[in-house]
Amino acid sequence: MSTKSVAESVTTSGKQTVDLAQQTVRDLNQALHDQNKELTIAEWEVLNPKGEHNLAVGLDQKLKIDIHGPVGYYCAGMNKEADITVHGHAGQGIAENMMSGSVRVKGNASSAAGATAHGGLLVIEGDAGSRCGISMKGIDIVVKGSVGHMSCFMGQAGSLVVCGDAGDALGDSLYEVHIYVKGKVKSLGADCIEKEMRQEHLDELSALLEKAGVDEDPKAFKRYGSARQLYNFKVDNASAY
Repeated sequence: MSTKSVAESVTTSGKQTVDLAQQTVRDLNQALHDQNKELTIAEWEVLNPKGEHNLAVGLDQKLKIDIHGPVGYYCAGMNKEADITVHGHAGQGIAENMMSGSVRVKGNASSAAGATAHGGLLVIEGDAGSRCGISMKGIDIVVKGSVGHMSCFMGQAGSLVVCGDAGDALGDSLYEVHIYVKGKVKSLGADCIEKEMRQEHLDELSALLEKAGVDEDPKAFKRYGSARQLYNFKVDNASAY
């Protein structure tokens, strides 16, 4: 139960502080959603998240939010316009179904990071677990570390940049996502192949790395994408579906 309202929490230089040792997740999310109606406080910081789930979800306003500590599953889900930074690790489904804005994880992220997301930028400064970018639909994801198996499974649009290694079945059954990997790929999934890295792709990758604040040489990466053999059902390919 809340022992102190968000309105009573400390405000310094226009920044609202919410301490989850004193307030509930419901208190936090309601206060953030109230900003959708009328933006009165643009900068927020969240203390003592302690792995709580569903923090800062469903936002639809240009907010800047710093969460100081680890978060549980579905943090920043359905984000629109807000810029959210997690100063710690993140559980399953960080930035799931994000529409726009940005989410940055200073640590590692668990499985399904950026799942089904339609837009915006997700930066993971550590490693990401399995199924990173599963069914992504327009988001750009930059991972400074490695990603687990089945990453970008059924990816439809957007870009996945991996500065480390990728696990088994990368890009399985993908559509038009651009995948860039600097390290080793354990195996490629169905219908995913290595593709030529042309100048247009070097330019795209360079812009993504710059936007994410990652210092890497685009020429050190390889590009992967769809062979376009599974777009329409063919009985000869039945075993690949």
